[in-house]
Amino acid sequence: MVQRSKRESKGANQQKMAQIMRSLRKTFFRLGILFLISAFFSLSEAAVDRIVAVVNQEIITLSEVEKLISPLVAEIREGSPLERRGRINELSRMALEKLIEEKLIDQEAKKSGIKVAAKEVDGAIEEIRRRNSITQEDLEKVLARDGLTLEAFKKDIEKKILRSKVVQWAVKVEPNVGEKELRDFYLKNSDSYKTEESYRPAHILFKVPKEATPEEVREIRAKCQKVQAKLKAGEDFGEVAVLYSEDASSKEKGDLGFFKKGELLPAFEKEALRLKVGEISGIIRTDQGFHIIKLLERKGGHPLPFEEIKDKVRQDYLEREFEKGLKQYLNTLKAKAIIEIKL
Repeated sequence: MVQRSKRESKGANQQKMAQIMRSLRKTFFRLGILFLISAFFSLSEAAVDRIVAVVNQEIITLSEVEKLISPLVAEIREGSPLERRGRINELSRMALEKLIEEKLIDQEAKKSGIKVAAKEVDGAIEEIRRRNSITQEDLEKVLARDGLTLEAFKKDIEKKILRSKVVQWAVKVEPNVGEKELRDFYLKNSDSYKTEESYRPAHILFKVPKEATPEEVREIRAKCQKVQAKLKAGEDFGEVAVLYSEDASSKEKGDLGFFKKGELLPAFEKEALRLKVGEISGIIRTDQGFHIIKLLERKGGHPLPFEEIKDKVRQDYLEREFEKGLKQYLNTLKAKAIIEIKL
């Protein structure tokens, strides 16, 4: 099966990691994305601690980096050992960059005199409980499971609120945006303002066992190539799928039904979305085996009228301006700082 979602797929792990990596590149200071509690407190106890960076004479340790990436490392399963190591190294680099930025903001917070009131912390905890639909007792159980006290949790939230306030104080965005600027933004980002797209692929799968030897993999690929030749000779895709595909979808002539972007294995989805309706792919490889894909149908993907989504366009525009301002602010802090990286 190539499906993610409820049908279980290792590709979901890679997609999830990619999404988290993208979020690491964005703002870390908005309360709405800070509190994935179970992931947030995961910690690699096996890590040997050492200094990985010094920021204006304040240190960042390896354990801090490990703490940040450990929930993500468990998701990295696809690819060769070398490829997995490369992804982990990239995560470590990005996590260290985030920690350096946080350290710089913490240092600015001390200079600014900005404070966080107890009621702000309590309000943030209430918001966490509301978003996760948990009671105070449930929250404390989660914390205890991870070896943390409520007081330590409050301290951490206080630190994050303080960072958020420093950033809001330092990064100013003009809220009044002209119609022309919004329309230009809408046109430049038109792919983001379309009806939700779905697509319906069919495939023929030749499974490759995890323990398969290189010779066995070559033999399986050769079988796939023979089937590919039948398709090129004009044989019906559905009938060939019934005869040769090793996936349960063979009973449906390979038809997998409709999916939205992000619901299938990344490599499979990339190839399927590249195809025109009715077109058949070459042979592609995923962790499940070799696939030949046919795109049966597409739905959606139509532009949404500007007037209908004007408020969303405005919000997106302001968020982009904020992120640009934040990046500039952080770059200014880095330029003034003395930073030594040892990772």
